[in-house]
Amino acid sequence: MTTGRRHIMPALTALLLALFVSTLSSTVVSTALPRMLLDLHGTPTQYTWVVTATLLAATATTPIWGKLADLFSKKALLQAAAAVFIAGSVAAGLAQDGGQLIAARALQGAGVGGLQALVQIAIGAMIPPRERGRYAGYQSSATALSTIGGPLVGGLIVDTSWLGWRWCFLIGVPFAVLAMILLQITLRLPVVRRDHVRIDYAGATLITAGVSALLIWISFVGDAFAWLSWQTAALTGGALLLLAAAAWVETRAAEPVVPPGVLRQRTTALAILGSLAAGTAMFGAAVFLTQYFQVSRGHTPTQAGLLTIPMMAGILLASIVAGNLISRTGRVKPFLVTGAISLTAGFAILGLIDRHTPLLLIGAAMVLIGAGVGLTLQNFVLVVQNAVPLADIGAASATVSFFRSLGGTIGVTVLGAVLARQVSTDTATGTPPADAYGDATGLVFTISAGVALLGVLAAVLLRPAPLRTSLDITDPHKATADAAPPVDLAATTPPSPANGPPAHR
Repeated sequence: MTTGRRHIMPALTALLLALFVSTLSSTVVSTALPRMLLDLHGTPTQYTWVVTATLLAATATTPIWGKLADLFSKKALLQAAAAVFIAGSVAAGLAQDGGQLIAARALQGAGVGGLQALVQIAIGAMIPPRERGRYAGYQSSATALSTIGGPLVGGLIVDTSWLGWRWCFLIGVPFAVLAMILLQITLRLPVVRRDHVRIDYAGATLITAGVSALLIWISFVGDAFAWLSWQTAALTGGALLLLAAAAWVETRAAEPVVPPGVLRQRTTALAILGSLAAGTAMFGAAVFLTQYFQVSRGHTPTQAGLLTIPMMAGILLASIVAGNLISRTGRVKPFLVTGAISLTAGFAILGLIDRHTPLLLIGAAMVLIGAGVGLTLQNFVLVVQNAVPLADIGAASATVSFFRSLGGTIGVTVLGAVLARQVSTDTATGTPPADAYGDATGLVFTISAGVALLGVLAAVLLRPAPLRTSLDITDPHKATADAAPPVDLAATTPPSPANGPPAHR
């Protein structure tokens, strides 16, 4: 192991631990929800919001955390996000009714949004893009394994009599505390000191309100109210007005939360499109496959989680192998195209499933989906980080993460509505529920294959620059006025007290 890797790996381990535990919290509840709401005497609406509250808070706060990372110490912000996550987790574990649980999950989601965005940002500020491919495999594996493995962990917890569903929230607390301690000890990032910093409070408020209104509509439409109703008009119209106002504010803000220049870049726009497909795949596969195995095939929550192991294997193998090859060759597009095609093929196969489909065929499709996620999930972020100066890496990374999370949330909610409607229609005609659910799951994955095709289109159209070997853009025509000078952290040693700034925090 080189000197550079000896410096990087301890900090990377702490970052990946924080990423793993935060992502796990979003999916670990899926198999425990029925038991939770039964014990808390919750309503069907609260059932939805236990999941939606976390996703909404995480999605809405991601760009805010990202912009703060361009202005303040990334290390301090990571620890603040971890503290918010811990507070929300403890509150959720101690909740006494459905309302308390939803509020705690929203607080937990704000911490999740910070941790997921800031970990990517810290890695981007710590490792040059050319070398980042090698480490991106570990990052992709941590994210995807925690997302897809969450239902397995939740099932084990619920099926273990001496634990109970509250440990779905409490189990992450000691690991988050450990991550905070390790970050304090190992993480050393240069802080670019900037005077007269202006925080875009107006933009942050408008973005949060607009996204919240949109996600609230998606969560309830077709259930609490009709698609064509005054509630739909109020929520969608309000969301569009708020987001239009946010776009206007962002073009005039001194320090915009989402820099318009980043969104106007062809590379960033295509990476966002590809990330939407990857986000839908990762969340959708985790949610609908575990439900299919339980409802249609009659397996227990633990067995359903174990049956997703082929997908985990595909993610792990593809992300690590591709990461090393990307670092060796400096080329990322071939892996993005291959991954997007693999994702589409996997969903196309799952579009054929019903209650009696052989598990071997489903396993093969899961391997393809896992490989697709492993090849695309973090590499779309890598492309964007390679295209922007270090001063904008926080906002750029968070923007991609924001749209990926938004796409996953919207995708899962809409596909869930399609599935529920199809099951209701089929059972009304006399089809047994298990058969109806199996057929409806196939329809959902057929739609997912169509969404995945957008990822293929984005990957094919991408024209990424060769991965640079420095942390920052060295071309003065591409760098912003306040961009940090190129830094090679592998060769950097902490300054002596006599040298003063730049500081490492």
